[in-house]
Amino acid sequence: MIAQRSARGAEVVLGLCAYTHDSAAALLVNGNLTGFAEEERLDGTKHSKAYPARAVAWLLDRAGLTANDVTAVAYNFDGRRYLPALGQLPDHLARASTRSRALPRSRSFLTVHRRYRARMRELSQWFPHARLVPVLHHRAHALYSFLSAGVDDAAVLVVDSLGELQTTTIWHAAHRDEQPFHLRLAAAIRDPASLGYAYGAVTEHLGWRRGDEEGTVMALAALGEPARFRDVMSRAIPLTGDGFTLDPGLLPLRVLSSRYPRTSAEFTAVTCPPRPPDAAVEPVHADLAAALQERTEQVMLHLAGRATRLTGSGLLCLGGGVAMNCVAAGRIARAGIVDEVHIPPAPGDSGTAIGAAAAVWLDTTGQPPTGIGGRCYLGPAYPDLTLSAEPRPGLTAERPADPAQHLARQLANGTIVGLFTGPLEAGPRALGNRSILASPFTHEVVDRLNRTVKFREAFRPFAPVILADRAADYVQLGQPSPFMSIAAPVTALTGSRLPAIVHGNGTARVQTVTRHQHPFLASVLAAFGEITGHPVLINTSLNIKGKPICGTPEMALDCLVETGLDALLLEGWWVTKC
Repeated sequence: MIAQRSARGAEVVLGLCAYTHDSAAALLVNGNLTGFAEEERLDGTKHSKAYPARAVAWLLDRAGLTANDVTAVAYNFDGRRYLPALGQLPDHLARASTRSRALPRSRSFLTVHRRYRARMRELSQWFPHARLVPVLHHRAHALYSFLSAGVDDAAVLVVDSLGELQTTTIWHAAHRDEQPFHLRLAAAIRDPASLGYAYGAVTEHLGWRRGDEEGTVMALAALGEPARFRDVMSRAIPLTGDGFTLDPGLLPLRVLSSRYPRTSAEFTAVTCPPRPPDAAVEPVHADLAAALQERTEQVMLHLAGRATRLTGSGLLCLGGGVAMNCVAAGRIARAGIVDEVHIPPAPGDSGTAIGAAAAVWLDTTGQPPTGIGGRCYLGPAYPDLTLSAEPRPGLTAERPADPAQHLARQLANGTIVGLFTGPLEAGPRALGNRSILASPFTHEVVDRLNRTVKFREAFRPFAPVILADRAADYVQLGQPSPFMSIAAPVTALTGSRLPAIVHGNGTARVQTVTRHQHPFLASVLAAFGEITGHPVLINTSLNIKGKPICGTPEMALDCLVETGLDALLLEGWWVTKC
């Protein structure tokens, strides 16, 4: 099929994650990725569900295009595939454990299908000259995960809560010069068996926001004892020969409505009462989190092993929301199942905007798009930013002659600094362009960051960023980790000299940095290493709990004013409080 061209002669594919959590947009022009942005970083609403109007406007403006120039809109769900859920109705009605939810479940899937059709009509009005192409959600995840790795062969494992009816898929991807691009679905698990659903259900039971604070539960797990609820979680998420299932007596059948709780009265009886969000965190909560995390790791290891057997590939690409579980990813990396684990910078739903656009380009031309492999700094940048000497009341700004050296010296003196530089990074991890940096030498820094800057639970750990050629001195990783996606055991040196980056389970979720990947951050690390002996820093996201990573200079200045940050390096401007 020949792709239609815009009035300006370009083939323009706009990929969208819209009308659902983590709204985002990506743009391919003549098959090359020109940019990607998550709407939350621009509208200030964490996990924004809006149509990504700001992200789309930025992408088109940067490319010198308008909505009329878009030739195809790739949507990251195929709403027609919700309808097969109706075929599950007789089986759910026949079982006592699912009967009460069978009809509400079917009605909820019909409702989502109707909403999908309405959204397609809305998109056709936004882009009157474009083809609207729905893309299978897990295919979008798989394509992005593989293409971001920049390799020619890999197994791809996608695990999330729900994509149409799929919750877990295994793919074999290959791209060699002499052969056509190949992405084959090797296995699939359908809802109601969903690891993402289970993790979200227990997250909510423990008093944190499902779809947002699963990472908090993962962090809490390091402080608990899994044996207390090991049998419960094994019963809730049984392993099978081809994957896993869920016990509906403990984790009830999914209904696409918040009115239906995701844990049962029986689950409460054998674990603990639901924890109110403002209640104290007790040992029982840590123990339940630990059992959940342990079972998640067991399931992920089981699935990873099956992926390698089905594909014969030595590289495993992970995608979907569960791929953000860095502890499980670390377990897979250390298990000897594969040679290397790759996780893209945006493994959750926002990244499917890139994957959906890639799918449309691939299906149209037979060729994969370019510009995706190894890239994470894809969003808006503000290189020409100019500040006055007093950018806000109570703030002063100046331009140091050598920003990297200045920042390193300040960090060595114990200053906590926000860093806003270059294009906005993709995904949930701050990777040096929208980061908060601090010295890793004392626990007091961690306490201060949690208490006065991030305003979050004291047990939450902070991740390190390390020069890649020195990473082996500090973490037992054995592979690059440019997107801060893998938790690895720390070395004895780290445990004794850099306690602030060590979590309760003896691991650290590390970002490795090369000069090619991030010249400025590498220079800061090298300078900090010359001063302190260790090219390692705490790196956490430039935001406050409950708010998205700062995508604009104004948001960054707000973060400085509203938190205990000492300073902000904003596109070369050193901003401090008077």
